[in-house]
Amino acid sequence: MTRHAPRTLAGAASALALAGLLAACGGGSKTEAAAASTTGTPPLPAEPGSLPSATTSSSYVVLAWNDLGMHCLNPSYDAAVILPPYNTVVAQVVKRGNPPQPVTSGLTVSYRILNNTKSSTKGTFGQFWVNVQKLFGVTLPLDKGLNLDDPAVNNGLSGTMLAKGDHFLASGIPLTPIDDKGVWNPYQVGEITVKDASGKVVAKTTTTVPTSDEINCSKCHGKDALNDVLKKHDAAHGTQLFASKPVLCASCHGSPALGATGPGSSRMYLSQAVHGFHATRGASCYDCHPGPTTQCSRSLAHTAADGNCTACHGDMANVAATIKNGTRVPWANEPKCATCHTGVAGVDTGTALYRNARGHGNLYCSACHGSPHAMVPTRQASDNAQAIQYQGKAKAIASCAACHSSNRGEGFSEWAHEHGTGGKASACNVCHTGFLDPQQAKWPHQFQWKARGGSGGGD
Repeated sequence: MTRHAPRTLAGAASALALAGLLAACGGGSKTEAAAASTTGTPPLPAEPGSLPSATTSSSYVVLAWNDLGMHCLNPSYDAAVILPPYNTVVAQVVKRGNPPQPVTSGLTVSYRILNNTKSSTKGTFGQFWVNVQKLFGVTLPLDKGLNLDDPAVNNGLSGTMLAKGDHFLASGIPLTPIDDKGVWNPYQVGEITVKDASGKVVAKTTTTVPTSDEINCSKCHGKDALNDVLKKHDAAHGTQLFASKPVLCASCHGSPALGATGPGSSRMYLSQAVHGFHATRGASCYDCHPGPTTQCSRSLAHTAADGNCTACHGDMANVAATIKNGTRVPWANEPKCATCHTGVAGVDTGTALYRNARGHGNLYCSACHGSPHAMVPTRQASDNAQAIQYQGKAKAIASCAACHSSNRGEGFSEWAHEHGTGGKASACNVCHTGFLDPQQAKWPHQFQWKARGGSGGGD
């Protein structure tokens, strides 16, 4: 394999993803498979399949998630190119015990996308592998992807995850939103399997592996949107992009999602250019982030059409202005949970972004709460499957028994019923703290671990 990785791709954090913040123009016509699915509610993902519902008899628990609520990609790769097909799955394996511990040694973790084995033969996505050398400076085998974390490892739609300290990682999965039956679905499902040194399966789960090509430049730029974008850019700025296509937008406009550490030769980040230009042209968040059908922000607690987009990120003019004045760097400065969830223990992650932050038991926040923009519960069944698997409810995982072998009961609600009903003193009250039934919604962040008599807290 020949590789000539440009500097902007080397050593970047796993991040080819939030087309939302960085998407400028995509669109064009969808594949024929997608055309029938561009109106109404997005189709539900394939069913996760048979998963164990009880965890108390297992020695291991695997928690898996996508690093973003939605990854985005170009619908074609022969004109203006914003993002490659690139998806990232993270997993933590917990050895149940007293206390439980995240582990990586002696285990093999594999992944596969259900009902999806190839990307290069679907729609016009094969153009990515034809033009990848010109666009990204590498040569890739068909159906293998770029990798910003480990450039020498090119993942496909199935494979082995790499151990990374306390977690496992598969970066650069070149997934497209069309499965092997030709069905367009932005919410596809990955199956994660954990085996011990003898090859025995010790844990298994599923997670949503989302990807959409619905960046909708065609709303304003017409049917041949990406070529129209290049022509208009040439006319406005005296460039020769159309004659040089395919062109990677980030080759001039720095995109931290692609590893850039500055605004690029244009001296203007891609996010600033796109948001600033479209702020006064009638564009809405879901024109690009991505799409009226996908509507990638789907957490039930954080979804109010475009309202939550601007409440957290600011409107387009604000995004552009704050990048220009240096108070915001795309991809590096994101909204913080603590801005709204004030006074809740453990929610302020400091300088760490939600997607990179750890909390209880050194688990990633996403392990229990879900991916950014897809915090459980969501409107997509596959997002909720893991929480249901481990605690029987589509809520952020808070069942002690899921990981702690010394806990009775399969979930917090069962424990609360036995020990907290009607204001009775509870076991938590003896060692840590107590609660009444109406306070259950505050679990677990607002219930602090407090040791009694200096003897140390319980499990």
